[in-house]
Parts: sequence; C-alpha cells; structure tokens
Amino acid sequence: MQCNIDAQGKAFRLISGMVLTVVGLIVIGLYAFDFLPIDWSMLGLGFGIGFVLTGAFCVFEGWAGWCAVRAMGFRTRI
Repeated sequence: MQCNIDAQGKAFRLISGMVLTVVGLIVIGLYAFDFLPIDWSMLGLGFGIGFVLTGAFCVFEGWAGWCAVRAMGFRTRI
C-alpha cells in the first residue's frame, strides 16, 4: 500500500468520505426513529450502513494516501 495519490486526491477522499459517513448516519437515524416509510425501512437501513462503510473506506484512503482503484491500474482524475 504505497502512496499513489497527491494532496488534492487525499483532500477529496477525506471530504467525500466524511460527507458519506454523515449522510449514512442521518439515514440510520431516520430508520431508528421510524421516519422512513414502512415499505422502504429495511432498504433505507441497508443504504445507511452502505454509506457509512463506504465513507469510512474513503476516509481511510484519504488518510493513508492510497486509492484502491488506482492500485488496480485504473487512472482517475483526482
């Protein structure tokens, strides 16, 4: 896991990871307090957990300076 992104990429991944984590926590909170429609409640919980996990991984990528997509050989803009 060598550093394969620059400072701009690190900042982008940290900020996007924090945003995704906060959105996921909001969705989980809506589920916990029963503000989601009945038909979509489990789907909403799944989306919330997915957002939190994805956000946490993005924060890790930004903190470590490592991008999983770039490590697989794909070129990214940021």
